[in-house]
Amino acid sequence: MWGGGKLGSSGGWFLRVLGPGGRNTKAARHLISSAVYVKNQLSWILQIKPRVFNEYRTMWFKSYRTTFSCLNRIKSFRYRWARLYSTSQTTVDSGEVKTFLALAHKWWDEQGIYAPLHSMNDLRVPFIRDNLLKTIPNHQPGKPLFGMKILDVGCGGGLLTEPLGRLGASVIGIDPVDENIKTAQCHKSFDPVLDKRIEYRVCSLEEIVEETAETFDAVVASEVVEHVIDLETFLQCCCQVLKPSGSLFITTINKTQLSYALGIVFSEQIAGIVPKGTHTWEKFVSPETLESILESNGLSVQTVVGMLYNPFSGYWHWSENTSLNYAAHAVKSGVQEHPMSAEFAFKGETEELQANARTNPAVHEELKK
Repeated sequence: MWGGGKLGSSGGWFLRVLGPGGRNTKAARHLISSAVYVKNQLSWILQIKPRVFNEYRTMWFKSYRTTFSCLNRIKSFRYRWARLYSTSQTTVDSGEVKTFLALAHKWWDEQGIYAPLHSMNDLRVPFIRDNLLKTIPNHQPGKPLFGMKILDVGCGGGLLTEPLGRLGASVIGIDPVDENIKTAQCHKSFDPVLDKRIEYRVCSLEEIVEETAETFDAVVASEVVEHVIDLETFLQCCCQVLKPSGSLFITTINKTQLSYALGIVFSEQIAGIVPKGTHTWEKFVSPETLESILESNGLSVQTVVGMLYNPFSGYWHWSENTSLNYAAHAVKSGVQEHPMSAEFAFKGETEELQANARTNPAVHEELKK
């Protein structure tokens, strides 16, 4: 009975299992039908399932790409929003803060690592004083800067802040390093006069821009711009806190091959004039770059002059060469005259001439011409 059936390999297997005579016929038929179903199912899986799997795989990858595309868009929008409305923007380099934090107790050692800055006062203090006196019609003897408000940015231990205070100015010194300000406050406390004229704050420039907008007659950033991480933002803040016609004073290092050779290789690595890692050549700025940024922010550069330091004598002197250090003085543009006020002034002059013409025949004839 089973010999004539074409059951294939599955049927033959079942015949061998049941043995001769075909015992348990009902059970055998059930097993055979199951085997045929399994065979057909297996054939469907082998022939059709790959195509179905490929379709599902394509759909899954499309869904994957769509999902991550949306996530990336959300991330980019979040970044733009944070960049536009973030209040944590800073020009302070945390690495620079650590460097100066370790040296905070050495500011007033005139023979130590800050000796060049002590000596630099012989140039930068008169440079600031003389340029500010050009804007003061009358000044008091002994206190030539009396009545002027000056902001000393990156004041450190107060090496420049104190001489400006002794000239009569009211000076605010700011520095992001807490230990620097503690050293500066401790040193000024020995002089009751300076204690009244000088105020120190632990902060960055951008943190006080809003509260001190157009407050200062002068802003001083001496040996500072080569340490900030965002020069343009820093100079914008300097401009914002200046009064119209106020002065900005900067001393810094030019970005030249000579400044790298002498300012970093020699001064830091060979002679040890300043500690290693104090300066980063990429942060140095040329006078041309500085002037370009200042002019774009409404500041007109008045003077750029070179400064040279003699490591053997320990003194600075002025130079026409700006390849190494240089000092710059810029002035913020004043309040522009309103067009209407100019028109009224013209009318006033015209009316005055007409009044003179009525009483003076010579003026009357001149107006006719």
